[in-house]
Amino acid sequence: MKQRDFVFNICLLVFLNLLVKPFWILGVDIGVQNRVGSDVYGLYFSIFSFTMLFNMVLDMGTTNYNNRNIARHSERLADQFPNIVTLRIMLGVAYFISVFAVSLIIGYRGYHLKLLFWIALNQFLNAFLLYLRSNISALMMFKTDSVISVLDKLLMIIFCGLLLWGDITDSPFRIEWFVWCQTLSYSIAILVATAVVLRKAGFRRPHFDWHETKDIVRKSFPFALVTLLMTCYYRLDSVMLERLLPENVAALQSGIYAAAFRLLDTLAIIPYLFSVILLPLFSKMLKEKQDILPIVRTSFLLLSFFSLSAAIILFVFREPVINLFYKNNVVESVGVFKLIIFGLVPLSLTYLFGTLLTANGNLKYLNIIAAACLIVNVVMNLVLIPRFGATGSAVASLVTQAAVCLLQFVFAVRSVGVPLSSLPFVRTAAFSGLLYLSAYSLHRFSDLPTAYGLTAAFACAVVLSLLLKLVNVKELQLLRK
Repeated sequence: MKQRDFVFNICLLVFLNLLVKPFWILGVDIGVQNRVGSDVYGLYFSIFSFTMLFNMVLDMGTTNYNNRNIARHSERLADQFPNIVTLRIMLGVAYFISVFAVSLIIGYRGYHLKLLFWIALNQFLNAFLLYLRSNISALMMFKTDSVISVLDKLLMIIFCGLLLWGDITDSPFRIEWFVWCQTLSYSIAILVATAVVLRKAGFRRPHFDWHETKDIVRKSFPFALVTLLMTCYYRLDSVMLERLLPENVAALQSGIYAAAFRLLDTLAIIPYLFSVILLPLFSKMLKEKQDILPIVRTSFLLLSFFSLSAAIILFVFREPVINLFYKNNVVESVGVFKLIIFGLVPLSLTYLFGTLLTANGNLKYLNIIAAACLIVNVVMNLVLIPRFGATGSAVASLVTQAAVCLLQFVFAVRSVGVPLSSLPFVRTAAFSGLLYLSAYSLHRFSDLPTAYGLTAAFACAVVLSLLLKLVNVKELQLLRK
């Protein structure tokens, strides 16, 4: 893929997601929390995070393995697809057994279990949708994948929007309605994605070949392990908050953490979208021994510009931004948000260097890094949560993300041969300092409304990035052509 084609596909994917997903998270998701309250949403968020901890059982690494494998050998899709579909159904059964067994051990009962069932079902549907999309992106059908990537959220906006603001019911909004809307949206998106894959692979009756399945599981297990470990240190915080703190404050602290975390999670959509294209792209280029440095450099520049701009500007404007979205526990959410938002920078670069190591087959390194950082995260949460609640979890999250990013970068330099001189660290540091001064001045010494202040700060970020050549104008000209 030429560099201009890469930039075009990234921009298309980002554009479609920016049209849909921010409104879904910042409009619908926040609207739900404001309607049901921080304590009820905090319980939902804790159970949601708990179900994500078992995604290794649900996926067993087949999505990333399949994406990398089909990108290199597209002719295998027709033979591999029916077998993996059968395998994933079996893994779904094992997933439900694991989730409910552990939930009973840690004390979930009654209403918790009812909500857990539907959230776990949504996790199964979402994982299946991601597997289907891995086939589509592996075939380099990035435009089709871009559309399907936002379809479930677009449907959620319609369904939840009607329930939240359509006056179609006299009953107060319930968190169960939110979960059921997700179930319906995932199901429709799966039907569309299945039709696309079957058009390429051809229809074959699902079958189970033990020897082929065993080979797939053996090859995909390292992918599954790294997914499990990374999910744990990314999602374990809210579960530990809800379980470690006294019952009268646990759900509330989890809700406060969810409010701050949601904005980070929203912004993390952009670097995640990079990885969607980068994994099959790197896999194909490395196999064909093509020069990946231009793509690595372009990705580093764009991700650095985006993550630093968002983190610095939102840190400076943290109070008006939190007040803009939330009605409850604003002061506490601001204290957590000012810490957790800086995790966007290492998280964004992790999607670059981690994806590069995955495509190169360096899963051993990734698993060692993830395991070590998970231990650090758990220990920090055990120490900090009882004392500082949600703020302690934010500190643990930031430290963990920074450690993962640094270690992955070191291994990428050593294993893939990314030269340090090719990445503009000095310009990036200068950009950060100048942007902070500009944003702070706008916030502190001007009377601009929040929306205008944020717009002016972002304009400063764009100007500084062009002056410091953090964003390459020549690449933008290629995109225009």
